[in-house]
Amino acid sequence: MAQPRRFLQGRRIDPRPITGADSVVELIDNAFLAYNAARLREACRLFTEKMLAPDVTVGVSLTGALTPAGLGISALIPLIEHGFIDWIISTGANLYHDTHFAIGLSMHQGDPYTNDVVLRQEGVVRIYDIFFDYQVLLSTDAFFRHIIASPEFQHHMSSAEFHHLCGKYIRERERVLGVGKKSLLGVAYEHGVPIYTSSPGDSSIGMNIAAMALRGNQLSIDVSRDVNETAAIVLGAKRSGGKSAVFILGGGSPKNFLLQTEPQIQEVLGIDEKGHDYFLQITDARPDTGGLSGATPGEAVSWGKIDPDRLPDAVVCYVDSTIALPLISAYALSKHPARSLKRLYERREALIATLKSEHDQARPRGEVEA
Repeated sequence: MAQPRRFLQGRRIDPRPITGADSVVELIDNAFLAYNAARLREACRLFTEKMLAPDVTVGVSLTGALTPAGLGISALIPLIEHGFIDWIISTGANLYHDTHFAIGLSMHQGDPYTNDVVLRQEGVVRIYDIFFDYQVLLSTDAFFRHIIASPEFQHHMSSAEFHHLCGKYIRERERVLGVGKKSLLGVAYEHGVPIYTSSPGDSSIGMNIAAMALRGNQLSIDVSRDVNETAAIVLGAKRSGGKSAVFILGGGSPKNFLLQTEPQIQEVLGIDEKGHDYFLQITDARPDTGGLSGATPGEAVSWGKIDPDRLPDAVVCYVDSTIALPLISAYALSKHPARSLKRLYERREALIATLKSEHDQARPRGEVEA
């Protein structure tokens, strides 16, 4: 009967009573002991104790309406300022709604059960329980069309360069209005954090770029550049002797774009690599429907996206990102000192050069140049 004892080595469930004076760290470490609470505790520890090591490059993907809910201001901006996020892939919608706050427009808490026909009649737009005036959309559209008309936007560029330029204008608008640092784009610009979007046309920002193209504007987003820059960031993390970590909030296209960096390196470019080292996902998607949003890190191993030797350093937490992100942020900011900024935006050209050099060396003999 001694054999079953090997399954009983885990921490005994015997928490201290919650007092009301517990810090976030104390609450998570003491009371988050089972089910998805335990996964959230594991997520906090993986992020804080391993992913934030100095030699780890942390990529974050954003899906779901996180910035309209204020999570750009409350969580993502502090994480960037402390050097805890090195690069980002986001839906365009998150970046569009992020801009409202920076240009002095307001979002409001509301009742998700309000009659939507009445809201439409009164010019109010709803994102579940977030309400805002229809003029917020029109004003933000006008802002983007105005800056897109500037001479420095009149060429092909990666979405990282586009967002960096937008961040410059947004940060200046914040200064003029005196609203403080409200924009993820503005703070990323200041801290050299490149932000990509996996589907440039799939948001109001992309719609306004398309509208300006009808007027002869020369701006276009180079999606091939995006694919290569993101792969170069991951390869650069590994070739510098460090590790690559992915922090996935939700799923969707940004999750795939973040993870496909490794198949781009290995499968397409023929470069010897093994996969990302740390995998942390917050999701409400099921794996059994076959969708990418719910795909597990084990499944990602089969694609070469995750290093199979690092599966013990993979955590999936099935909980709403609006719950998990503030808690993970508070835990990490409480326990880990700020990291030096990697400023990957300024290093993109050098990283691309390394990627191209390794691809040239790895190209099979006899392959015809395109």
